[in-house]
Amino acid sequence: MNIPESGSGQSGRAVRAFDVRMIIAVLFGIYGVIVTAMGLFGTSAREISQAAGININLWSGIGMLVFAALFGVWVRLRPLVVPDEHSDAEPPEH
Repeated sequence: MNIPESGSGQSGRAVRAFDVRMIIAVLFGIYGVIVTAMGLFGTSAREISQAAGININLWSGIGMLVFAALFGVWVRLRPLVVPDEHSDAEPPEH
């Protein structure tokens, strides 16, 4: 039984693009960039003092970026395996 990996051919790229792990990684990456930028450029000293001296936006944004990177690595190291169309069908009888 020959099972192609997701990296083979045009269908492999489409499968990898719609892998839920990649969608989660992209969303967390976008939110991470926004929250990190808010932590760097949009957080006042008053807001930091209200949060016990911790720049919560900065640290949570960095955490989201790390999480997105881990999901991206997971997708890269363990790609989806798409079974061949004919592997589910029963062999023809002669």
